[in-house]
Amino acid sequence: MSVGELAGLLVAVFWAVLVTLLAVVLVRLSKVLREATVLVSAVTEQAVPLLTEAGAAVRSANEQLERVDEITANVQDAAANANALSSTVAATIGGPLVKVAAFSYGVRKAVARQQGAAAVPGQPADRDALARLVRAEVRAATAPRGGLLARVRRAVRG
Repeated sequence: MSVGELAGLLVAVFWAVLVTLLAVVLVRLSKVLREATVLVSAVTEQAVPLLTEAGAAVRSANEQLERVDEITANVQDAAANANALSSTVAATIGGPLVKVAAFSYGVRKAVARQQGAAAVPGQPADRDALARLVRAEVRAATAPRGGLLARVRRAVRG
């Protein structure tokens, strides 16, 4: 055996070992690729339903937000209506309350004047004077202040 033949034999053994190692690596690589394919298909099978459920959850949240917007608008309208109602009640009841207070003040003042003149009105003239004062206070408290009737009354009184 010559040196050339020995070198050829060594190269042939080297290539045989190299090809064997490459074959082992390729077999293992094919197993890894098969497992990766199985893993990707399993992830795909599970991800699609998850994405569908996520889409449904987002749609449901959007519907709830729309309902909350409607509720907020309704509450705002109710607050505005309550404000208008309280203003109307104050205007409706406030005027007569002022008139009643003025009337009671007039009655108290007339009674105080009468009590200063005489403790108890004994004469019919005193009672008539007291009745006139009370009637005048009632008319003044209940008469409209800016209407046509009030102007006519002021013109007649002089």
